[in-house]
Amino acid sequence: MSLTIVILAAGKGTRMKSSKPKVMHRLAGKPLLQHVIDTAKQLSPENLVVVCGNGGNEVVPYVQHQSIETVMQVEQKGTAHAVEQAKASFANSDEVLVLYGDVPLISAETLQDLIGCGDHNSLKVLTAILDDPTGYGRIVRDYDDNMLSIVEHKDADEETLLINEINTGIMCIPGKWLAEALSHIDNNNSQGEYYLPDLIAMAVAQGISINSVTCEDEMEVAGVNNRVQLAELESYYQQKRATALMMAGVTFCDPARIDIRGQLEAGQDISVDINVIFEGDNKIADNVSIGANCIIINSILHEGAEILPNSIVENAEVGAHCSVGPFARLRPGTKLAAKAKVGNFVEIKNANIGLGSKINHLSYIGDTDMGADVNIGAGTITCNYDGANKHRTVIGDRVFVGSDTQLVAPVTVEDGATIGAGSTIRKTAPADALTLTKSEQRTVKGWQRPVKKK
Repeated sequence: MSLTIVILAAGKGTRMKSSKPKVMHRLAGKPLLQHVIDTAKQLSPENLVVVCGNGGNEVVPYVQHQSIETVMQVEQKGTAHAVEQAKASFANSDEVLVLYGDVPLISAETLQDLIGCGDHNSLKVLTAILDDPTGYGRIVRDYDDNMLSIVEHKDADEETLLINEINTGIMCIPGKWLAEALSHIDNNNSQGEYYLPDLIAMAVAQGISINSVTCEDEMEVAGVNNRVQLAELESYYQQKRATALMMAGVTFCDPARIDIRGQLEAGQDISVDINVIFEGDNKIADNVSIGANCIIINSILHEGAEILPNSIVENAEVGAHCSVGPFARLRPGTKLAAKAKVGNFVEIKNANIGLGSKINHLSYIGDTDMGADVNIGAGTITCNYDGANKHRTVIGDRVFVGSDTQLVAPVTVEDGATIGAGSTIRKTAPADALTLTKSEQRTVKGWQRPVKKK
């Protein structure tokens, strides 16, 4: 059984009041369209094609970068016209599933139910029951509950407007029949457009079986037409993610003030305070504590780690029972061994911090390999950048670095060394010895800045 999925993403989205294409507005950190693409991929279609139009200069490269086929709908003449642009991609498919780039929360499970509700020769329609169906096409059935047609709101009479079963727009259609039927749809309606739902009446007339599935969660089929609706879906999505995590053993001080923008793999007995943002792929082990206003991006937090308020952890790994923050920043490439401590106003970048080592205050440690049980005094910096190239600092075990020290890379501080406060270390500091520096201020004339190595 071959399946082609067609995602309609050509609309302008004028009600968004934005120069950005509607489907590129973000929900939970990624474009609306990407949510639909990710769901579509779960169904393993033989073909996946996105119909682009308005904002194609942004949408087309974004989609093609994922090796997904695109077709253009230069003029927006309705949903049937949009699907017709992809005819060459689905003409030989057994079934065609039509999705929408501005309906981001549709689930793979619901779509699988739709695909499976009849054989591949039947037309399948996803419907929903709404308390307020205003604006939606109504499902018209006969007394035996057979579907007869779909009538758009603007074309409905008073009796039809009383129906609260609506068309979500999502259909699974026999491919070869669809390729032929599209050419017979007319635009004899108030909008002068070619409506895909007109296929229903056509199928009835031709004796084609019509099946339907009712989506129980109306938020799954809710579209985004303006920023208010986008905010409502964002809130719903975040609440749903938070609920699932709480059921799995995570405590949120206020689940309404958490943002999850990606994948979050979490253990048990995790405590998360307010206004924490998770971006990308994160893994959090048992008994981790995260304070208020933290941002965790593509990182691993091992068991018992404590991230204190207002800290940023990005592309980093925090070892078991480490303490980070408050107001700390772990930049990409940082790896803290167990029981390490990174205190307030400390920035670490592309560095390995050893077992039990401490950088407690006001320091920058970049491009560094640090051993175990090291103590870094306040105001210490590794001078890793010479204006053109980065260099590495190596600090051995049990080193003590006094406050306000500069370690000018490339440089090595050997095991057990002690560096006096206010020193500028340019050469190897010997093991188990005290190293001090002091020099008068002088100017070197004719000095040339280094240039970047090719």
